[in-house]
Amino acid sequence: MQLSEFEASLRRPQPPAGLSPALQALWWAANNDWARAHDLTQPGGPALDWVHAYLHRLEGDLGNAAYWYRRAGKPVATLSLDAEWRALATALLAG
Repeated sequence: MQLSEFEASLRRPQPPAGLSPALQALWWAANNDWARAHDLTQPGGPALDWVHAYLHRLEGDLGNAAYWYRRAGKPVATLSLDAEWRALATALLAG
Protein backbone atom coordinates (compact mmCIF):
# COMPACT_ATOMS: atom_id res chain seq x y z
CA MET A 1 0.00 0.00 0.00
CA GLN A 2 1.22 3.48 -0.84
CA LEU A 3 0.91 6.49 1.46
CA SER A 4 -1.75 8.04 -0.79
CA GLU A 5 -3.89 4.89 -0.51
CA PHE A 6 -3.43 4.80 3.25
CA GLU A 7 -4.45 8.46 3.52
CA ALA A 8 -7.49 7.85 1.27
CA SER A 9 -8.55 5.00 3.57
CA LEU A 10 -8.96 7.51 6.41
CA ARG A 11 -12.36 8.41 4.96
CA ARG A 12 -13.66 4.87 5.55
CA PRO A 13 -15.28 3.78 8.83
CA GLN A 14 -12.62 1.12 9.54
CA PRO A 15 -8.94 0.69 8.70
CA PRO A 16 -8.12 -1.53 5.72
CA ALA A 17 -7.78 -5.24 6.45
CA GLY A 18 -4.30 -6.59 6.88
CA LEU A 19 -2.64 -3.51 8.38
CA SER A 20 -0.04 -4.05 11.07
CA PRO A 21 -1.06 -2.96 14.58
CA ALA A 22 1.26 0.05 14.27
CA LEU A 23 -0.46 1.20 11.07
CA GLN A 24 -3.86 0.54 12.60
CA ALA A 25 -2.88 2.74 15.54
CA LEU A 26 -1.83 5.53 13.17
CA TRP A 27 -5.11 5.11 11.28
CA TRP A 28 -7.16 5.47 14.49
CA ALA A 29 -5.05 8.42 15.64
CA ALA A 30 -5.78 10.21 12.35
CA ASN A 31 -9.46 9.49 12.92
CA ASN A 32 -9.40 11.11 16.36
CA ASP A 33 -9.64 7.90 18.38
CA TRP A 34 -6.56 8.35 20.55
CA ALA A 35 -7.66 5.72 23.09
CA ARG A 36 -8.07 2.99 20.48
CA ALA A 37 -4.75 3.95 18.90
CA HIS A 38 -3.05 3.89 22.30
CA ASP A 39 -4.50 0.47 23.14
CA LEU A 40 -3.06 -0.96 19.94
CA THR A 41 0.46 0.14 20.93
CA GLN A 42 0.42 -1.66 24.28
CA PRO A 43 2.11 -4.91 23.22
CA GLY A 44 5.26 -2.88 22.48
CA GLY A 45 8.11 -3.43 20.07
CA PRO A 46 10.07 -0.92 17.98
CA ALA A 47 7.28 0.10 15.58
CA LEU A 48 4.57 0.19 18.25
CA ASP A 49 6.82 2.11 20.62
CA TRP A 50 7.48 4.70 17.89
CA VAL A 51 3.74 5.17 17.32
CA HIS A 52 3.24 5.23 21.10
CA ALA A 53 5.76 8.10 21.30
CA TYR A 54 3.88 9.98 18.58
CA LEU A 55 0.59 9.50 20.44
CA HIS A 56 1.97 10.96 23.66
CA ARG A 57 3.44 13.86 21.70
CA LEU A 58 0.03 14.34 20.09
CA GLU A 59 -1.61 14.59 23.50
CA GLY A 60 1.05 17.04 24.68
CA ASP A 61 2.76 14.70 27.17
CA LEU A 62 6.30 15.39 25.96
CA GLY A 63 8.06 13.70 28.87
CA ASN A 64 6.22 10.45 28.29
CA ALA A 65 6.75 10.80 24.55
CA ALA A 66 10.51 11.13 25.10
CA TYR A 67 10.49 7.84 27.04
CA TRP A 68 8.75 6.04 24.18
CA TYR A 69 11.07 7.54 21.56
CA ARG A 70 14.00 6.15 23.56
CA ARG A 71 12.34 2.73 23.74
CA ALA A 72 11.78 2.83 19.98
CA GLY A 73 15.41 3.82 19.37
CA LYS A 74 14.29 7.03 17.66
CA PRO A 75 15.22 10.66 18.30
CA VAL A 76 12.53 12.87 19.78
CA ALA A 77 10.59 14.28 16.84
CA THR A 78 10.80 17.97 16.06
CA LEU A 79 8.63 17.84 12.92
CA SER A 80 5.08 19.09 12.97
CA LEU A 81 2.63 16.44 14.15
CA ASP A 82 1.26 16.09 10.62
CA ALA A 83 4.74 15.65 9.17
CA GLU A 84 5.62 13.10 11.82
CA TRP A 85 2.42 11.14 11.12
CA ARG A 86 3.32 11.04 7.42
CA ALA A 87 6.92 10.03 8.16
CA LEU A 88 5.72 7.24 10.45
CA ALA A 89 3.17 6.02 7.93
CA THR A 90 5.73 6.09 5.12
CA ALA A 91 8.29 4.13 7.15
CA LEU A 92 5.77 1.57 8.37
CA LEU A 93 4.25 1.06 4.93
CA ALA A 94 7.74 0.47 3.54
CA GLY A 95 8.13 -2.32 6.08
